[in-house]
Amino acid sequence: MYSEDDLEAAIAAGVVDRQSIERMRSFLARASRTAAVDEEHFRLITGFNDIFVSIACVLLLVALGWIGQAIPLGLAEGPRPLGGLFVAVASWALAELFTARRRMALPSILLLIGFVGGLFAMTGSAIAALLDQAGPHGLDKPIGALVIAGSALVAGGGAWAHWRRFHVPITVAAGAATGVAVLIALIASILPQASDHIGVQAPAFVAGLVIFGLAMRWDMSDPRRETRRADVAFWLHLLAAPLIVHPVFAMMGLLEGGVGLGGASVVVALYIVLGLVALAIDRRALMVSALAYVLYALSELFREFGAVSLNIALTALILGSALLMLSAYWTSVRAAVLSALPDGLRIRLPEAHQPVALTPRSA
Repeated sequence: MYSEDDLEAAIAAGVVDRQSIERMRSFLARASRTAAVDEEHFRLITGFNDIFVSIACVLLLVALGWIGQAIPLGLAEGPRPLGGLFVAVASWALAELFTARRRMALPSILLLIGFVGGLFAMTGSAIAALLDQAGPHGLDKPIGALVIAGSALVAGGGAWAHWRRFHVPITVAAGAATGVAVLIALIASILPQASDHIGVQAPAFVAGLVIFGLAMRWDMSDPRRETRRADVAFWLHLLAAPLIVHPVFAMMGLLEGGVGLGGASVVVALYIVLGLVALAIDRRALMVSALAYVLYALSELFREFGAVSLNIALTALILGSALLMLSAYWTSVRAAVLSALPDGLRIRLPEAHQPVALTPRSA
């Protein structure tokens, strides 16, 4: 199976002309009765070898982290810097083979996470060890938040370097996540009592909107979803949704249990709004990323009404049925949503492609 990047590389190398690729894309769209843009493709695996290599990479990175943790350098109890260092170095080295040369999708994602996570753990544990030596009060809550901010900043710099070298689509979302971590940690260091307060939730909500805007910028640069830019937007949408939804639910107290009918109605209404946005921009990832919050709210509502043993089953039944119906009629519903938007906005979004019936072949 060839990705869109592979096809674009073949065109650039002169192996095949662009007109032939466009005819092939049109044929495949007709054959599947939907357009490629509506399928929301993104590269995850190209074969079982991706899974095989991913398992091997995870085993190796876990082993290296374990060995680094066993070396007595750093805190007596807690993570030690050599574990993160070993994982980060190995992740980069493995990416040179499996990302830069072999272009394997799933291993590339795991190695990016290993590299950024290793840098974060290495920096945080190293700073924590230095502060622990400075005195018994070196790791109080404000200082701990600053340690997290510094670690996230280093991890974000590593994500930028990784993007410059390998251009793995999820890297931009990883860098954005480190930026949000820096912001929240700095606020927590300034307002130590604001961990569950609007002082933290409101900036997280704003950060989610900013990341959503960034995702839309990547999406609008490739409305036909034929290049790596669409994959970058996919991961950014996946990150933006919980950052938007979680602060709203937290500030309303809906995550503390005891969701009543009014709270559940708010949750469902917010998810419907999110669904309409997802339909307009043709991004199911936006709905999937916020699905856990709706499952929690509805299951708590059923529990309130006495369906304790079946609350999860009833919630899954309702949501699963609704999402399957939406998936079956996605293109038609999306066309109706787009028709209600202003022309200036509609022309900047992916076109709505109605299902195309194939002409039966003659005997």
